[in-house]
Amino acid sequence: MTTADEFRALHERSEPFLLPNPWDAGTARLLAGLGFEALATTSLGVANVVGRTRATRAEILANCREIAEATPLPVNADLENGFADDPAEAAKMIEAAADAGVAGASIEDFTGDSRTPIYDIGLAADRVRAAVETARARSVVLTARCENLWLGVGDLADTIRRLQAYEEAGADVLYAPGLRTLAEMRAVVSSVGKPVNVVMGFADPAITLEQLAGIGVRRVSIGAALSRLALKSFMDGAREMRAGRFGFVADLPPVSELQEFFG
Repeated sequence: MTTADEFRALHERSEPFLLPNPWDAGTARLLAGLGFEALATTSLGVANVVGRTRATRAEILANCREIAEATPLPVNADLENGFADDPAEAAKMIEAAADAGVAGASIEDFTGDSRTPIYDIGLAADRVRAAVETARARSVVLTARCENLWLGVGDLADTIRRLQAYEEAGADVLYAPGLRTLAEMRAVVSSVGKPVNVVMGFADPAITLEQLAGIGVRRVSIGAALSRLALKSFMDGAREMRAGRFGFVADLPPVSELQEFFG
């Protein structure tokens, strides 16, 4: 069984699986050592590493390869909008990610232009269709994302219409970042026939995995939340150090505890 087959099978189980988002080889190996079954890249996590608000196409692909090579686990690639408006050009990003060793990849309908942030639904569906064609040729699980909600376009009905169009275009998994409540998640899951990914980085943190399973969610990711959490700890420690105090040292894990995962 290939890693793509393993990844697809995870979506077919009756219970959801957790898909954490490392940002380098070290965090990938830590997550694998903790028993997670698959990993996902995070483009914002890559941007955080390079100290910019957005990573480049080359940086994202290099990160895909780094994480895919770090462990034997299936990896889903966050490829943003494919770094192109044209469907065929955007689909080339799927091809490049497959060459980097990923088992899954996502394509989103965010244009990158704050003035007109979401592609017209017809063009967006064409982009998914082209991405699906490439993904199938390379045995990659294709996730189609509707970016409405996290961009502040608070139209759940339009979000569902778009996800339905992406399902019709052949997407294997559907994903709408920015769903916050269990009721919103239930509305999406009940409106489509393909597995749904929910990202908990934007959601009510009181929601449990058991509740997500109860409404039929099949995949649960966290986006750049672990990267942001790590950077918060870094900044808290740095601020304490800048103030001349070093209490944070008492909370450090032993070096051996980390290195047992690195080999």
